[in-house]
Amino acid sequence: MKTRITGVLLVLLITFAASAQTNLTPYSYSSNKKATGRNGAVVSAHPLATQVGLVILQKGGNAMDAAIATQLALAVVYPGAGNLGGGGFLVAQLANGQQITLDYREKAPGKAHRDMYLNPDGSPNLEKSQHGHLAAGVPGTVAGLWQSHRYGKLPFKDLVQPAIELAQNGFVITEAEARSLNGDQQDFQKTNTRPHPFTKNQPWKAGDTLFQPDLAATLIRIREKGRNGFYKGKTASLITAEMQRGKGIISKKDLRNYRAIERTPSLFRYKEYQVLTMPLPSSGGVLLPMMMKMTETYPIASYGFHSLEAVQLMTEIERLAYADRAKYLGDPDYYKVPIQQLLSQEYIQQRLQLYQPGKAGNSREIIEGTLPASFKESEETTHLSVYDSEGNAVAVTTTLNGNYGSHTVVGGAGFLLNNEMDDFSVKPGVPNMYGAVGGEANAIVPGKRMLSSMTPTIVLKNGKPYIITGTPGGTTITTSVYQTLMNALEFKLDATTTVNAPKFHMQWLPDVIYTEPGFPENLIKQLEAIGYTIKKRGPIGRTELILVKEDGSIEAIGDNRGDDAALAY
Repeated sequence: MKTRITGVLLVLLITFAASAQTNLTPYSYSSNKKATGRNGAVVSAHPLATQVGLVILQKGGNAMDAAIATQLALAVVYPGAGNLGGGGFLVAQLANGQQITLDYREKAPGKAHRDMYLNPDGSPNLEKSQHGHLAAGVPGTVAGLWQSHRYGKLPFKDLVQPAIELAQNGFVITEAEARSLNGDQQDFQKTNTRPHPFTKNQPWKAGDTLFQPDLAATLIRIREKGRNGFYKGKTASLITAEMQRGKGIISKKDLRNYRAIERTPSLFRYKEYQVLTMPLPSSGGVLLPMMMKMTETYPIASYGFHSLEAVQLMTEIERLAYADRAKYLGDPDYYKVPIQQLLSQEYIQQRLQLYQPGKAGNSREIIEGTLPASFKESEETTHLSVYDSEGNAVAVTTTLNGNYGSHTVVGGAGFLLNNEMDDFSVKPGVPNMYGAVGGEANAIVPGKRMLSSMTPTIVLKNGKPYIITGTPGGTTITTSVYQTLMNALEFKLDATTTVNAPKFHMQWLPDVIYTEPGFPENLIKQLEAIGYTIKKRGPIGRTELILVKEDGSIEAIGDNRGDDAALAY
């Protein structure tokens, strides 16, 4: 009994010391949805991760430091999407005007091949591409965090420490997290070869404490050795041992050779604004400018928010863009994507000729466009937005793909692996888990990055950050960012309504408009009357938004669709 009491006291003392050091509240917290300030703001998918980001800003870190620490915290407190075993994209504008787009998307392992998910008869085996060890691409998150730290101010060790404490000392889970964990118990049991913290004999409930000692040990290795604490040494050995047990194909060479890449930003003008977003392999880097260039042709503000005219126009623009996505988009390092042609005014006008006001388009008839011959080429996911007192803005979207990724926890390392290989075209014309259809441009090749929908975005006004935003949601990401920007820039909705207004989604195939709860019933009937098929579904995305006003004040909004939280000071 004495030993047990001593152990409890030791845990309490450690917890108290950690709380005093970081000002975190791992056993009592709530989701603050709106925050205002003048010095800085953080908004993310989990209250504790947002707390971590704000603490870093208050300690003198800049927006990049806060973004790194928030991502690491999300890997602990939001295991469905926050991650060490996945990948992501970072978009930033620094106070000196420098623009950064960092690609740390996962890559196909060296032993991958284009037909690896086909049955002997040539039919696709989506079970293999979506569940278990073979579904995992080479993780990029830790490489991205390490590389982005060159733009930070605080020591890297300081940015990892809060995540270590949350993993070691535990935190209480929310009702949403308990429901999510309970819903995936069978998948966890089916895919794992070693004990892990996400399953237990009794159902999870709100207020239960989640301890992750193996993950804490992995984070300590990263704290002490940086990227080598993940891609080499013990962590790399644990990953490859897990691969061997589950017949996966990620090797130590794959891990050792992984590199994050700084890419040329996708930057375009929309009326008086500049929009900075992630280039390929983010499809949003092509689709967002394409959709907004199409929209600019029409007086959409005069149509009115959620009017039949506005929603129909946006639906058809989304249809046209996603048809081109299926044909033309992939990793530009492996496939020559005709970006300039797709975004040329000649092509935009050609595509808009297919739009007929008052009549539903048909995806069997509307396919990818014919590029100008004369033109020469010159899901589950999570987003966070950060802004600091210096004027640095950072937007980050990271992912494991499906909820909890492949459901495979690396034995002894405590983190989940992604199931990102499903984002390749398993077979041309066959939809992935989000219904997206792809072709040769996104075929599997060793070392290639799979096409993504993640679209972290910063809108600039007079050259300064104005809106910092992004969202999870698989193929709905780009349409959600598009609608968010239309809500703010055209329909002039306030920031809270901009984030939380019901969204819709069209992705060419299947030929339906998806609507989320709260979408107006009378508008659904009007759309059906002119030929659209409507399919109601659950919430679309979880948008995180920071608005920097002309007087320098900051407004941060966390999405009502989840536990998302905003803090500012």
